[in-house]
Amino acid sequence: MPTLMKYAITSAIVTRSWISDTPDEVEHPPIPLGLNEMTVPRVTIVLSISTLLLLISSSVWLTLSAISFLEDLDETFGSNEIELLEMEGRWVWEVDLLFDTCRSREDSWNWPSNLSDQDDTFLYPGELECDWEHQGEGDGASVVVYNRGETDLDLLLEINGEGVIFSESGENNIIINQIGANESKFLEIRLQEDIEDRGVSIIASHTSVMQAEVRLDVQIYRGHQERDVHIGESDSVEVEYTVWNYDTGDELDSGTWIESAGEPRWSIEGFGWSVIGLDIDNDRGSGMPVIDTGTSHITLLPPPIGYGNSEGHELQHAWLKFELKLERALATD
Repeated sequence: MPTLMKYAITSAIVTRSWISDTPDEVEHPPIPLGLNEMTVPRVTIVLSISTLLLLISSSVWLTLSAISFLEDLDETFGSNEIELLEMEGRWVWEVDLLFDTCRSREDSWNWPSNLSDQDDTFLYPGELECDWEHQGEGDGASVVVYNRGETDLDLLLEINGEGVIFSESGENNIIINQIGANESKFLEIRLQEDIEDRGVSIIASHTSVMQAEVRLDVQIYRGHQERDVHIGESDSVEVEYTVWNYDTGDELDSGTWIESAGEPRWSIEGFGWSVIGLDIDNDRGSGMPVIDTGTSHITLLPPPIGYGNSEGHELQHAWLKFELKLERALATD
């Protein structure tokens, strides 16, 4: 056999050995577009976007649900708290200046003809405005907050006006916690400057229900007896006093008494706080010869700070009017 033919036959046999009887489209099917090399990235992108949208919508739903829950919770507890803070259409606390110079704030109510005959829960029919005649920078006065409700009170007191601070805090605001049911809280206020004539307001608002507030307006003006020594809390004094039943005008007692200003040692609570705001010259009433330089003022004490807690006392329900005259400011340690 010629060499060329042998090569041709051999080539044909070799070529035939790798040619399959299976059609090419079966052995090597076309790859669908969805399963080509871009399949995984595209699916990942689609799934990522879907997951992100699901997470966003879930977060929004959870946030709205949480807000709704908190609003419902606040509404439930807030309304309950407000109910505890209200009686007879008013907030359950009153704010008073002890001087007998008070009247209806903005003429919004009429002063009772007989204070002790009132049937209401409250001491006064409404908010007060009072006058304060001072004897120079550093002079003081007593503010009292009455809790007439059946629950403890946490209050924020703020002085709206310049030149007056709370002695305890040294600021124009102070927080007082846990004023017990039917209890009273006294605070000393003090002048930081020699005010000629100015009005300020003392606002007592609840610490968690800020719309619940009671206001006391105070008109401050300079008196004609400026003194060097101003009696403040814890000062020991000797005073001459006369006390009347405010409603009947009957004089109940008079005399001389030694007491501590502020929280008293021997007398009714309101008496000690009535002493704050008296003044005297530097001799403190013990100079020789004795010169009478002590000032005087009149205070009005409702039953809670008079004999109201003395069960069965003849003056348990009486409003007491005190005239106090400072005789001596005793030396302190």
